[in-house]
Amino acid sequence: MMDFRPILLILGLLLATLAVGMCIPALVDAHQGNPDWQVFAVSAGLTLFVGVSLTLTSSTGKMSLNVRQAFVMTTLSWLVLTIFAALPFMFSELKLSYTDAFFEAMSGITTTGSTVITGLDHAPPGILLWRGILQWLGGLGIVVMAIAVMPMMGVGGMQMFKVEAFDAGEKVLPRAAQISMALVLIYLILTALWGAMLWGAGMTPFESIVHAMTTISTGGYSTSDASVGHFESWTIDFIVTAGMIVGSLPFLLFLQVFRGKPLALWQDEQVRGFLGIASSIIFVVTILLWFETGMNPIDALRYAAFNIVSVMTGTGYVIDDYGLWGSFALPIFFFTTFIGGCAGSTTCGIKVFRFQVLYAAARMQVRHLLQPRGVFIPYYNHRPIPEEVIVSVLSFFFVFGLCFALLALGLGMTGLDFLTAVSSAATAISNVGPGLGPIVGPAGTFQTLPDAAKWLMAAGMLLGRLELFTILVLFSRTFWRG
Repeated sequence: MMDFRPILLILGLLLATLAVGMCIPALVDAHQGNPDWQVFAVSAGLTLFVGVSLTLTSSTGKMSLNVRQAFVMTTLSWLVLTIFAALPFMFSELKLSYTDAFFEAMSGITTTGSTVITGLDHAPPGILLWRGILQWLGGLGIVVMAIAVMPMMGVGGMQMFKVEAFDAGEKVLPRAAQISMALVLIYLILTALWGAMLWGAGMTPFESIVHAMTTISTGGYSTSDASVGHFESWTIDFIVTAGMIVGSLPFLLFLQVFRGKPLALWQDEQVRGFLGIASSIIFVVTILLWFETGMNPIDALRYAAFNIVSVMTGTGYVIDDYGLWGSFALPIFFFTTFIGGCAGSTTCGIKVFRFQVLYAAARMQVRHLLQPRGVFIPYYNHRPIPEEVIVSVLSFFFVFGLCFALLALGLGMTGLDFLTAVSSAATAISNVGPGLGPIVGPAGTFQTLPDAAKWLMAAGMLLGRLELFTILVLFSRTFWRG
């Protein structure tokens, strides 16, 4: 039988951390004289009680996780945290149903950015801050998980990064705990830096804090229904675009840069691939905007760069409704939704390294067809790609496509039209945020969707955020027999 005590201990610690996070919007609301501070205070007390209870009753002499426990712990962490994070949304003056509250919390903690809340410009400050905190904590959690947990589980080719993170010959710092603490510090520094820049660019201190948290976490929650477009500022657009790119790069490489290797980022094949793909799509969209809509080249570059980076990284900010750009925009933004950023970052989607592995494997296959007796080895970052990694990546692509299709079919069965169902499935499983079409487009929300569709989308967000197999393996009888 599996020992659940280490899992419950970690859940308890995470819930206690979440309770501390709830105290911050409680203080903000109390300072502003908003009665919602009581909602946050009670929710924090309940969450802390459950967290401390789990911690005290599950304490063991040693703290270690095997692979099976890691799968269960990862899934339960995101699920349990969402259940408790939904409480303030449900009991605040917004008076959301639990379905809407759970959807909003899941979208926040998975850094998806889809929302069911309208009237953000007049929403209580505590709620706006809570949305930002959820995405900030979710982004930090995914970075630590992608570096410390995913390589151990070998999900979707993530075992490629195990050697770089923790093996003896490639350690960045002596111990895994030190690496995690260093990543948290880097995350804090980047958030503070972007908050200061946004404040200096014209945002209020409150707006700059919230947008810094949701930019570095590539989450996309804003303080206005018009998103970043509300500010109508070139400077803010540039700062946010740069922040989304920074959040999409491997945080472990930032650690190497701080330790005296300034070229570590550029030397990484994944980073170059990400920047190359993003630049190519931005160039194409800029040209199309220029010629198709008559927009001047500078504005075309501004709108294309911001929105493409936002969608590709899964952030979900908008400064213009790209659904109105013409027929060319929908397919480009739809396919860009699936790309994602780099492994070991706060981003989502399929991720660039998997496309690179797939390309290397396909190129090797073509060369083998031309020279059947030749021996060809695919490489990634100047290292041979193990066959198990190629199989793992190919499996991920197949399962990703299958899950996307099933989710779109399920959403269609709830009564959604084709475009809304397909784009909602894409935005959920890729953790992007805005969809396509008149209902859930860049300027819309998911508030009008039926409850069944919201629950399906919440499941899709969790599935996509945890790299599919992390959850699907739990439905295997073999897993529980092992």
